[in-house]
Amino acid sequence: MHLGYNTNGFAHHRLDDALTIIAELGYESVAITLDHHVLNPYDANCERKCERIAGLLRDLKLRCVIETGSRFLLDPWQKHFPTLLSATAADRERRFDFLSRASEIARRLNADAVSFWSGAKDASLSELDAWPMLVDSCKRLAENAVRIAFEPEPGMFIDTMERFERLHEAVGHPQFGLTLDVGHLHCQGELPIASHIQRWRDWLWNMHIEDMRQGVHDHLMFGEGEMDFPPILATLQEIDYRGGLHVELSRHSHDAVNTARRALAFLRV
Repeated sequence: MHLGYNTNGFAHHRLDDALTIIAELGYESVAITLDHHVLNPYDANCERKCERIAGLLRDLKLRCVIETGSRFLLDPWQKHFPTLLSATAADRERRFDFLSRASEIARRLNADAVSFWSGAKDASLSELDAWPMLVDSCKRLAENAVRIAFEPEPGMFIDTMERFERLHEAVGHPQFGLTLDVGHLHCQGELPIASHIQRWRDWLWNMHIEDMRQGVHDHLMFGEGEMDFPPILATLQEIDYRGGLHVELSRHSHDAVNTARRALAFLRV
């Protein structure tokens, strides 16, 4: 297991500085959330920037995953829009194109995986329509030859582990695995968390961790929620999890360095 931090918690830092701080604090992995100022895949110089960041990651001895949950990169008016389940084919293809570009960045950085989610289903789509759309998009992404790690997210079409299991079976591709956010499990009452870690051990390619309260999707600093972390960490050790365990505290960017330092101290206890 490699303790890591998500760059969305360093939103006010340059990427180079964020990576350097994360490494110098003692983290071994980083979840790089693509954004306007973070390896924007639509920048003309993205390829050159990837080459430089790949070298910096090697120098800092940081492994990485690519995260695709930026809020307003694709649409300045609507958070997390468009999605793979937007109303129009053109909007769905915009999201798919972004994820394809993210996969290319992951390849250039030798990332462990690309992490993504379904997004919310447009109200005009029925469940019957939405499932084959999502399955087809996931299969197409899996053909990019980069491991893709799907994250169930509260409030989105695929929100629970039960719905993820249905999706995983339908996609049926060896490159299609799981990003597991343990706070989401607690939030939605999908307990015990250790049982999900055990169940998905062979498909667990990326993890997010933070504190949380049941029924409230709010990423909290450790100790500010209700979660019991020793069984979670013990189970990861038991299954010999070798991926990144990434702290996700995007709303703490105003105090990024101190928050990252405190989080690492908590996880190392």
